[in-house]
Amino acid sequence: LVSTNDPSEVRSFLGLACYYPWFIEGFLKIALPLSQLTRKYVKFEWTDRCESSFQELKERLTMAPVLTILDPSWSFTIYSDASRQGLGCVLMQDDQVVAYASCQLKPHEQNYPTHDLELAAVVHTLKIWWHYLYGGRCEIYTDHKSLQYIFMEKELNMRQRRCLELVKDYDCTIQYHPRKANVVADALSRKVTGELSCSITQQSHLFRDFAQMQIQVAESLPTEITGSVSSMQIQPTLRDRIQREQASDQFIRAIETKVHAGALEGFPRGTDGAFEFRGRI
Repeated sequence: LVSTNDPSEVRSFLGLACYYPWFIEGFLKIALPLSQLTRKYVKFEWTDRCESSFQELKERLTMAPVLTILDPSWSFTIYSDASRQGLGCVLMQDDQVVAYASCQLKPHEQNYPTHDLELAAVVHTLKIWWHYLYGGRCEIYTDHKSLQYIFMEKELNMRQRRCLELVKDYDCTIQYHPRKANVVADALSRKVTGELSCSITQQSHLFRDFAQMQIQVAESLPTEITGSVSSMQIQPTLRDRIQREQASDQFIRAIETKVHAGALEGFPRGTDGAFEFRGRI
């Protein structure tokens, strides 16, 4: 969300969006109402055109081709940044964004020195995307130059030691990247409230794959949804088939009768109702 009465937040949002103009057709025309708000000597007035421009850019930034689905065989590039408001990071492959993320600082974290905050941004990145990064190769870019020498430092406080132990679990290198070239993570880190996370895009081949798996896919307009959480679980069907066959099997029916009569033990029912023996169906 962008505050409708704070020019600095509009400027921060445009800083993020302006990093990917080549992926957004007609970017300059779409962003014009917001760009005009950031000019000097222009009265800040949030109009319907500004709201429409903001919603359109927000939608484009979270769809293909700006966002792409990761390829596990490729290495990752990460841009992280920290400010006195929050932490921001971007996960990329082949110069395309896989995921954005940001979080607001906790009260005690607001007292951290700059070095510790930038290190916390790196740790935040590794924690939220560990399932992508663990076991793979990644390069982390930060605008805090001294972090690239963190592995050679001998005098570390306890907080830095804990962070470094986590970083060493990953095959990663930390490189310096100037703030001007790190505008996306910088913009995300300056979000004042809440958390942001976006990592899934809309790509046609996925819809075809889901259709082949007989999974129904529902489409909806982004403007109709303020937030959503999706989950899909895939489980083997063998147990279900065995359970159905047990219901009509004469031998199993005879065992069930003896179990109910108390004449036979050692055949408990599983949570799905299927008979088991020695812990197996």
